[in-house]
Amino acid sequence: MSHAVVNDKRPSTLRGASLPKWSPWAIAAGSIALAVVIGLAGGLDSRAQWGLIAGLLFLLGTYGIAARVEGRRQAKDRIATALVWVAFLIAIVPLASLIWATVQRGTKVLDVYFLTHSMGVVADSEPGGGIYHAIIGSLEQVGLATVIGAPIGILTAIYLVEYGRGNLARAVTFFVDVMTGIPSIVAGLFILSLMLMFDMQPFGFAGSLALAILMMPVVVRSTEEMLKLVPNELREASLALGIPKWRTILKVVVPTSIGGIITGVMLSVARIAGETAPVLLLVFGNPFINTNPFEGAQASLPLYIYQQYSQSAGSTAAYDRAWAASLTLIAFVMILNMVARGIARWKAPKTGR
Repeated sequence: MSHAVVNDKRPSTLRGASLPKWSPWAIAAGSIALAVVIGLAGGLDSRAQWGLIAGLLFLLGTYGIAARVEGRRQAKDRIATALVWVAFLIAIVPLASLIWATVQRGTKVLDVYFLTHSMGVVADSEPGGGIYHAIIGSLEQVGLATVIGAPIGILTAIYLVEYGRGNLARAVTFFVDVMTGIPSIVAGLFILSLMLMFDMQPFGFAGSLALAILMMPVVVRSTEEMLKLVPNELREASLALGIPKWRTILKVVVPTSIGGIITGVMLSVARIAGETAPVLLLVFGNPFINTNPFEGAQASLPLYIYQQYSQSAGSTAAYDRAWAASLTLIAFVMILNMVARGIARWKAPKTGR
């Protein structure tokens, strides 16, 4: 007795209708076009208002079309995705605008001469001069702050994760949380009070001490999170072999998380590189080249930008120098972030066989 095999090729009834993949782009294009029409008809001159109207129309259009075609459940999923994209665009627009304005205005005087000369005898209202003295000051001050703040922050994080128990650990955690939120001017005032007690004049290392205070809590928090990601099985396996705890931390825990630790340190360096208030109080600024951070006033890029912009009311040259120094500082921070990402990827644990 033979049985006939019947192939049912009817489409599955469990799969409902869905919008094509290009539908979000079509809805976005239609929202932008409609927002432009509304803006022109309503006499709205601000492009930001046009963008907000387009974002609102995009959300409404996405939900309405998806609810009609795919149902309300899928429409809620699409509206959540659309909210993420709209929030991303709202965040990226001012950042891109800032970078564009800085590049457009900062490239007017940014050249090799500007990077290799100081202000010297050039007045703030006169053309010429450069930021060589400010670059040296920033590198020395940030470098000394890193030498001081990074080891202390890393060792503090190791204590909190590996040894911290009881009241002392809770007190350290509390003060790290407090230091994370203190304004930079407070750190500058603390070092300034010590300078006044010992009758000291402004010098570059004083700014490094204030920057180190701002850097340490960031390093502690980032390093602490990286150390917590190390599996306890690695610690237990090392301790089971009879290896002391300090050697386990040095040879197992820290190498496993070294990529994230270095990334946190580099990001904290990028954070303190743009601080102006402590440098203004403690370093005081110097138009001449001073390579000794332990004696005499010294310049820095954030302070140079502030001084040039404060003198730009009647001088186009000072205004251009301020923007060129701002572009240099942004490039410096971007390079640090790229280096941090490269180190993190290089030191990341290898996956696969």
